Amino acid sequence: MNQKSIIGSNIKIAKENLEKGNLVAIPTETVYGLAANAFDIKAVAKIFEAKNRPTFDPLIVHTDNIDKIKSWTTDFPSWAEELGKHFWAGALTLLLPRKSIIPDLVTSGLPHVAVRIPNHSLTLELLKSLDFPLAAPSANPFGYISPTTANHVFEQLGKKVSYILDGGNCKIGVESTIVGEENGQLTVFRKGGIAIEELEKVVGKLIVKEHSNSNPHSDKAQDKNKKEEITKVASSGMLLSHYAPKIKMRLGNIEQMLKEYEINEVGILSFNKKYKQIPLKNQFILSEEGSFSEAAQNLFSYMRELDKLNIKIILAELLPEKELGRAINDRLRRAAY
Repeated sequence: MNQKSIIGSNIKIAKENLEKGNLVAIPTETVYGLAANAFDIKAVAKIFEAKNRPTFDPLIVHTDNIDKIKSWTTDFPSWAEELGKHFWAGALTLLLPRKSIIPDLVTSGLPHVAVRIPNHSLTLELLKSLDFPLAAPSANPFGYISPTTANHVFEQLGKKVSYILDGGNCKIGVESTIVGEENGQLTVFRKGGIAIEELEKVVGKLIVKEHSNSNPHSDKAQDKNKKEEITKVASSGMLLSHYAPKIKMRLGNIEQMLKEYEINEVGILSFNKKYKQIPLKNQFILSEEGSFSEAAQNLFSYMRELDKLNIKIILAELLPEKELGRAINDRLRRAAY
């Protein structure tokens, strides 16, 4: 099976494969997803196998309208109505209490299911044609950089996918924001493609879960946090070490960190600044204009390009901690974990 034979824009082929219980990669506005029939346990199990994903990490379920979501959840509270009305179709995932039709494997045995309506015309057309929703985490090996093109999916998963529905480059480039209720308070479980400030305009102040570690290079801290993660993961994308390139990444003041390395050992991932002492081919600038949306679109593809270079270290910096910068920083912290 070659690249040309499994990448295409034929919704009928994608639909037929999904109905047979096969895996299909689907485009969304955030990243490409690895999709299977969410009601079919055997099909869902193939997702975990293909990604080498731990089964304690829940999946997000995708569909095309709110009425379908209401049919397999036990409650659709007023805050969900408001957020859905304002941000769906879009980069927002909601945690809602599920009915038993959603298998335990999808939710890792938890009582809530993560749901969203993606904003991509090709995938929405596919979802409308199906009699079931799609469970779909990012279409990449677990813990590696998320894919934002069909070719990224093929490079990483290849023959593990029956078909890759090619919808072009992802417009947002970071995963969806995840919101749910915890202890009676609306909580952001994952920062993502919709800024927290925008959500708060609709539902008021939100509690924000943070997933970075104060000492990420401590082996003891890593071991402790890994054990805690197994019992505390409430939704997709909450594990500390996630979205990571194979080459080690460090976060901090790039100018200062450069003093510790030979010039030819270093790759740079900066927000909007070039560094004269580093070869241009080893520098990736997220947005020379300082645009958060452009930076988000470029983040994963630039990390992927840096990972292909003959270097020993990737030096990166945080963006201003506001709007989409907060979601980008979340991914950077976990990539550097």
